[in-house]
Amino acid sequence: MGTTVSIELTEDRPDAGLRELIADVCAWLHEVDARFSTYKPDSEVSRFGRGELRLEDGSADLRHVVEACADLWRDTDGYFDAHAAGSFDPSGYVKGWSVEMASARLLAAGSHDHYINAGGDIRMRGHHPDGGPWRVGIRHPWEADKLSWVLTLNDGAVATSGTYERGDHVINPRTGRPAKGLRSVTVVGPDLSLADAYATAALAMGEAGIVWLAKRAADGYDSAVVTDDGRAFSSANLPAAV
Repeated sequence: MGTTVSIELTEDRPDAGLRELIADVCAWLHEVDARFSTYKPDSEVSRFGRGELRLEDGSADLRHVVEACADLWRDTDGYFDAHAAGSFDPSGYVKGWSVEMASARLLAAGSHDHYINAGGDIRMRGHHPDGGPWRVGIRHPWEADKLSWVLTLNDGAVATSGTYERGDHVINPRTGRPAKGLRSVTVVGPDLSLADAYATAALAMGEAGIVWLAKRAADGYDSAVVTDDGRAFSSANLPAAV
């Protein structure tokens, strides 16, 4: 998926069993990459985007992703738009969803304490190897050696979307131009699929995304935002370390 994925399992079980769990997660993520990569002309999503594959003839995963992107388009007033760049690109949903599903696979296999990090999109369950909650540092958007927040979670998802590493890669679908106003958006919640998509949508909205994110707190999605001019905002229940 164009990024590095790290997997940490903390259960006390034989090494062979841990390797088997990791191998299953890696196989799943490679399957997602093969199916949804917009850089591979023979991928399912590329063939669907060119009109060579009908949705009803696609995999159950493709149908789910297309429907989820349509729901998010409605829920974000059009700011989460898988067609914003001109062709169908569901990457803003797929990465978070694939890691959420990877975590669910580990849980189903009996792994109750794990941490998956896919390029800053993180899903964790249970406890850190030291016994406490997992800690996640949110990078300062201008100073790479500093942190803006440190979050502590036992079970949840953290997704960050920003312009400080990949540049102006998120398009405001209303203008067709790169989004402006927010430098970094972090969303914390129970499901990485939605946390990742909400972070992308809020970045596309610009400063209006701060108010929009505040309304997501009622559904369990807290947020931390840094604007282009350096102001910082966070929701009341953000699980930040004291």
